[in-house]
Amino acid sequence: MNRTEEYIEIVVSESDELQRIDKYLSETEEQWTRTLVQKMIHENYVLLNGKPTKPNKTVKVGDVITIEEMPLTLQDVTPQDIPLDIIYEDDDVLIVNKPSGMVVHPAPGHYDDTLVNALLFHITQLSTGGDAFRPGIVHRIDKDTSGLLMVAKSDFAHNALQNALKENKAERLYIALVDGVVQNSMGTIHAPIGRSPKDRKKMAVVSSGKDAITHFRVLERFEKNTLLECRLETGRTHQIRVHLAYAGFPVTGDPVYGKAKETDFNQFLHAKTLGFTHPRTQEEMTFSSPLPKEFIEKINELKSHLSA
Repeated sequence: MNRTEEYIEIVVSESDELQRIDKYLSETEEQWTRTLVQKMIHENYVLLNGKPTKPNKTVKVGDVITIEEMPLTLQDVTPQDIPLDIIYEDDDVLIVNKPSGMVVHPAPGHYDDTLVNALLFHITQLSTGGDAFRPGIVHRIDKDTSGLLMVAKSDFAHNALQNALKENKAERLYIALVDGVVQNSMGTIHAPIGRSPKDRKKMAVVSSGKDAITHFRVLERFEKNTLLECRLETGRTHQIRVHLAYAGFPVTGDPVYGKAKETDFNQFLHAKTLGFTHPRTQEEMTFSSPLPKEFIEKINELKSHLSA
């Protein structure tokens, strides 16, 4: 799968053949309902081998499906009075502490209750970022990951912060509780990440994927779990979750890459530290966020088992 800001391109593999194209695409992206996919096809936002198609067309190996994102504007996104935990704010930059369970930005089929809905209500100026329904959003963290996000209030700041991320000049530290006891005190997982050939809704370590590097160190070991600090050198979709699962230590409670869902909190992954050079003042800035109470309660529970 090739994804840009303007389109998604999918080459049908052997395991995907002999499906209706509307069914195939509704299984590819979980936010796309079959009804929405049919609408996209009817309005020619979906091309099969460069040509318009029909919802009941069967795909075959080697077919190339190109999906242009249906246009969304801020008129489609309603400001909502959702509380925000703002850590820092000036005319260019805002740092927000996102709770677990909140989606960062609207997407087709999911327009409400996102961080962007909250930002539009509370913040009068956000960068356009070149994307009408992701104002201010410089980078993302998963719905069930808690922690710090940088938000741009000006286009100047947006471009500078995005470049810092691309050039690995921003510090991003995560705290992860994983299943299993990690023996190495520290290490690096360097493995390419791309769309899973077995499940199109998941990412995986695949030879055709994009270069991905995650550094980790052990903070504390428990009877059957380990608390890790992870530092991102690259920023692929689900990178920490995929890399840790690939290493045999999935994030505790991860409903996709780990064991069955354990708690309402879902995965124990927290974006704790965010550091960058302020785009306008050139000041070195570092922000830190405490672990959510559910995360702390889980750690205390594991500690109690050690002392029992």
